Amino acid sequence: DVNESKIQNYNEISGHGIHVSVDGKEILAGNAKLMSKENIDFEEPKVTGTIVYVAVDRIFAGHIVISDKVKEDSANAIRMLKNLGIKKTIMLTGDVASVGKAVGRELGIDEVYTELLPHQKVEEIEKLDKQKLSKEKVIFVGDGINDTPVLARADVGIAMGGLGSDAAIEAADIVIMTDEPSKIPEAIKVAKRTRRIVWQNIVFALGIKSIFLIFGAFGIATMWEAVFSDVGVTLLAVLNAMRVLKTEKI
Repeated sequence: DVNESKIQNYNEISGHGIHVSVDGKEILAGNAKLMSKENIDFEEPKVTGTIVYVAVDRIFAGHIVISDKVKEDSANAIRMLKNLGIKKTIMLTGDVASVGKAVGRELGIDEVYTELLPHQKVEEIEKLDKQKLSKEKVIFVGDGINDTPVLARADVGIAMGGLGSDAAIEAADIVIMTDEPSKIPEAIKVAKRTRRIVWQNIVFALGIKSIFLIFGAFGIATMWEAVFSDVGVTLLAVLNAMRVLKTEKI
């Protein structure tokens, strides 16, 4: 167990790592950028994985290699997204190039940008926003606190709720309550189906009301017929909307 009473002055350095005092010793833990920023000499190991460099009292002490495990259905989620008409998939990550590109190849992602700070992710989203066509949307999926600005900047922000930070969930437009990437194309399918049903209801309701308005103006329809038609349109619209509840899984 960790004795938390020995931990003091904890400070998270966004995009770099942490600075903390443990039992009177100054601890720095983070990426290579943190070591360079603090002018600490360190050795870069030739391994694949996310490397956490550790310095004690500003002297390099060693490193920890963390190897991320790609979620089982991630590759399937990418394929389903492309089947739904998603033109381009891009990964924005703070991981080193070797890790990011390896994951990108494994999942079949079109473009991979690595070693990005939070504000650099926002810049990449803004570039995509300028390149897109008027009817196209930029969707960003994230779960960490560093993803909050990007989720807010994208046209549609999706937070993975199972392990997502509260800040990311607050900034997102859609929250996936499990950590299953395959739920993302399912959510898009539900959104498209819902949009179609909404437009069906709008066109149907306005069409029927316009017809009975004209009939009423010429004395063809009575007031009671107009009332019944209005109630009927409402009931049919509600029943049509309930079809969303029966959306089949992809």
